[in-house]
This record gives sequence, C-alpha cells and structure tokens, in this order.
Amino acid sequence: MEEQKKETTNTVSTNDKTPKVTGIGGIFFSSDNLKETKEWYVKNLGIEINDWGSSSFESRNFNRPDEINSLQWKPFEKGDEYFSPSKKDFMINYQVQNIEGLVSKLKENGVNILDSIVTYDFGKFIHIMDTEGNKIELWEPIE
Repeated sequence: MEEQKKETTNTVSTNDKTPKVTGIGGIFFSSDNLKETKEWYVKNLGIEINDWGSSSFESRNFNRPDEINSLQWKPFEKGDEYFSPSKKDFMINYQVQNIEGLVSKLKENGVNILDSIVTYDFGKFIHIMDTEGNKIELWEPIE
C-alpha cells in the first residue's frame, strides 16, 4: 500500500494548470448574534478570530509539502450583503487553479457568474451561484 501511495504521489504533476478546484479556502456562515457567536467559539473551541476570520486551520499541499495552506473561517452578521444574492446562511470559498480558465469553462456551461475576477495581494477572486442558490467564492492564491 505504501509503495502504491509513493507511486501515485510521484506521478502527480505539479505543473498541472487544469482549471479546477484544488481545496477549500474558507467557510463562512451567518450569525444572529455575531459578538456572542465569536465569543462562544473562542471560549469553547479555542478558535482565535481576526478581521478576516480565523486562519488557524493550516494544512500542507499534498503535491508540494513545503507549501502551507490556510482555511479561513468566519461568522458574519445575519443578513450581511456579502452573501447576496443567495438567501442561504453559509458560503464556501473554494481554492482553485487557473481561475481565468475555470471562469471560461463556467461561462460555457451556463453557470451564473455574479461578478468579475478581482485581484488582491493575496489572490484572485470571483463569485458564482450553483443551481441550489448557494453563492460560491472562488479564490486563486498568488504564488
């Protein structure tokens, strides 16, 4: 089994630029009482919260073990416009590679794209809707 795992790991190309999701970059949800919710998570689960949420969830990239990834976790005030136009109380941020290629593929497939790609120091972002009305945030980190 270990030999098979090594074989599989060695055959994965780190130069793969296929437009696709490569991981989860964040989990966001609505809260009826934001202050109380944040305090509860800090007190009971030890999750430290900053302006961006919590970046305490770190992991290694399977294909590039020296690379450390972080998952952002953040409660939002109920009704926060960041979730619009979705009526759902949560949103998932998916980490992607080749966001431009992925957006082209999504357009070809008739996916509802809510905005344009925006670039910040820490990556490129765009928002889409799935068929269930869930807003999804796509993020390509800057290498």
